[in-house]
Amino acid sequence: MRAFFLLILVNFLFLSNGLTAGTLDQIPHLKSLPDSTVVLQQMIDEQDGNLLLGNDDVLRITQPLVFDLAKHKAVAVKATGGLTIVMDGPGPALRFLGSHQGTASPASFVPATWNERMPTVSGIEILGNHAEADGIELVQTVGAIVSGVSVRWCRHGIHLVNRNRNVLVSACHLYENSGVGVYLDDVNLHQINIGTSHISYNRQGGIVVRDGNVRNLQVSGCDIEGNMPDDETPTKVANILIDVSGSPDTREKSIAEISITGCTIQHSANYGSGETKLVAPGGANIRLAGKETYPIDSVTITGNVLSDTTTNIDIDYALDVAINGRGFLEVLQPDGTTAYTRNGQLHLSRDGEIVNADGLVIQPAITVPEGAQSLTIGKDGTVSVVLPGEAEAQQIGSLTLTDFINSAGLQAIGGNLFLETTASGSPTNGTPGLDGLGTIEQGNLENSNVEVVEELVNMITTQRAYEMNAKVISTSDQMLAYITQNL
Repeated sequence: MRAFFLLILVNFLFLSNGLTAGTLDQIPHLKSLPDSTVVLQQMIDEQDGNLLLGNDDVLRITQPLVFDLAKHKAVAVKATGGLTIVMDGPGPALRFLGSHQGTASPASFVPATWNERMPTVSGIEILGNHAEADGIELVQTVGAIVSGVSVRWCRHGIHLVNRNRNVLVSACHLYENSGVGVYLDDVNLHQINIGTSHISYNRQGGIVVRDGNVRNLQVSGCDIEGNMPDDETPTKVANILIDVSGSPDTREKSIAEISITGCTIQHSANYGSGETKLVAPGGANIRLAGKETYPIDSVTITGNVLSDTTTNIDIDYALDVAINGRGFLEVLQPDGTTAYTRNGQLHLSRDGEIVNADGLVIQPAITVPEGAQSLTIGKDGTVSVVLPGEAEAQQIGSLTLTDFINSAGLQAIGGNLFLETTASGSPTNGTPGLDGLGTIEQGNLENSNVEVVEELVNMITTQRAYEMNAKVISTSDQMLAYITQNL
């Protein structure tokens, strides 16, 4: 009877801790394996920071393996034969510690930093057997490459902190981790490409960018699914979560220049039937959680398969707008005159006014109340906010559009601004969507009306035509000279 009770207790513990149970289920003899932490760290230090592993099936470690890039310079972790590293303790299995303090500009690099270039991890599987075990951590690295790596049953798969530059993540499987698949954690990071990877069933988000200062996040060709709690826990996470709402009072933490293209993004957030209908209520496929002080800027979401959630895209504090049809936004210039633009890159000034990318106030002026929790711009230009303690949105103003009889006659003055001229005719103001005016599309920007490829082809054609004409003239001159000399 006692043995039966112990068996039930063991099974209960097995099922209540999915990470430990999963790892032990795959590797039943895990606890009998020696702790290889000291041996592997010694190999790293003796091999100039490199860790080149052979045919060992499983290596168990209990502390992070640290790759000191300032000491060892460029390093690589590679394995043949399908090696598995089990992190049986807290922290990342692999920690890459660089020293870069600058930006992405070459002028900001200390020469020695170039020697730390491209720390590379490839060809390994990392399993977690501790609640705080992570896969890979990148700190102040330059050009890090993570390729052909699988991370399962850890907390976070790939964790970026402090400052990093020019990161590549490709052909990876980040699957069923208790935290985040790829986590940009309050990091100063310019340029990261995440491509052709499987990022699924990570319970706190698939790709998460939280606060920090991030530019140039490119996500393409990935399968990103079910990255939310697998129970009835309400959540604000998403398969892709871009979140600066945790730093509402500072402009220093901002996120911009994001491209999400060609991915399959789906599953969870109350999708399903019967009992599964209550899974992860509040989740979304893509969520942009911005802030009033500095909204998330310049985001492209195109060519993706988005399905199997109750919310596909959730955008908060995205002020960029596109004009779908005829019309211009009116702005007040510093000299008090009026100019017109179709550039809808809008944000809030320090005084809460809606301004364009150059800080010129949109007319008629609209001021967003301090503490507003969300801002919505309707297709008809109506601007509404939700104030603290209130459930319903309140209208605080409206964007209007201005049209001209002959908009081609406007005078371009640079900065996407135009002035009224005699040729353009007088301006006519109106409500978006009425009297032939276009509508306002929040969260979008108008594409350039210049087709780069077409213009390049035209330039080449013109150049070739010029070269042919020049050759004809040259040949004609030679013929005339020959005739003159032989007559």
